[in-house]
Amino acid sequence: MTLILLIVTVLLLGIIALQYWNSRQQARQLDYIHTKLESILQRGSHERLLLMSASPQLQQLLTGLNRLLDVNHRGAVERARLEKSMRGMLANVSHDLKTPLTVVLGYIETLLHDENVPVEEQERILRTIHAKAGEVITLMNTFFDLAKLESGDRDIPLSRVELGEVCRRNILAYYDLLSAKGADVQIELPDEPLYIMGNDEALDRILNNLLSNAINYGDAGGVLGLKLYSRENQVHIEVWDRGKGIAEDHADKVFERLYTLEDSRNRDYQGSGLGLTITKRLTEQMNGTITLSSKPYVRTAFTLSFHRLSF
Repeated sequence: MTLILLIVTVLLLGIIALQYWNSRQQARQLDYIHTKLESILQRGSHERLLLMSASPQLQQLLTGLNRLLDVNHRGAVERARLEKSMRGMLANVSHDLKTPLTVVLGYIETLLHDENVPVEEQERILRTIHAKAGEVITLMNTFFDLAKLESGDRDIPLSRVELGEVCRRNILAYYDLLSAKGADVQIELPDEPLYIMGNDEALDRILNNLLSNAINYGDAGGVLGLKLYSRENQVHIEVWDRGKGIAEDHADKVFERLYTLEDSRNRDYQGSGLGLTITKRLTEQMNGTITLSSKPYVRTAFTLSFHRLSF
């Protein structure tokens, strides 16, 4: 009997010792995980928590923590991108507002300090001041429009819209300008009506942005194209030109806020850098997508895609 009690006691002590050792092992592993996690977060590195363990619970914990680290890393990359975009945006806003306001202040000082300015010159100066003030107001309205779109404060009611009519009236609005430039206009519109759930005002603004961009930046190619077509259950509008195009390393940035190509800082290419951003936001609010493909001096095309209504 004594021998049995001794064996049981030894077994219990062995179990207690094993449990104590396992507990200490898990404590050391948890301490390692905590220390390593703190180090990863402080350094902002893309390391992962790696630990050999037979505990399924601990393996599940490591898997969950590594997923959280992935999310945190992607968030950090996105924050860095947004901060860089914000700095660029502030620089461009400063430029776009400072330029016309500097002109306005300069002309006003001329009128205030020079009493001998001829009447004709005064009228010319006042017309310039009026035009520059209009540029500032237009730019500020564009900023507010984008802010409303991105905050969700601007409601865009959707209804049944026939895209052929939208394309016709927008290309006709540029007929005189294209004729004056001597541009070759290639229009491809189907005879059948193509309907989507959209908004006439938003579609007009989208096409106005795309067509004016094609004219301003693609006029070197001498051709502007507008194509409307359907494929399966999708309707596509393509605005294209054969101008200088957009380099591949710029293609993924053209829809960013206030992103402009270098030439857009030239007076001949002056723009707010918000047109394509607003175009993208409006397209998305109508459940559509916009894509860009560009081969300089061959074909640069912006393509809008929407779900086609079957009735």
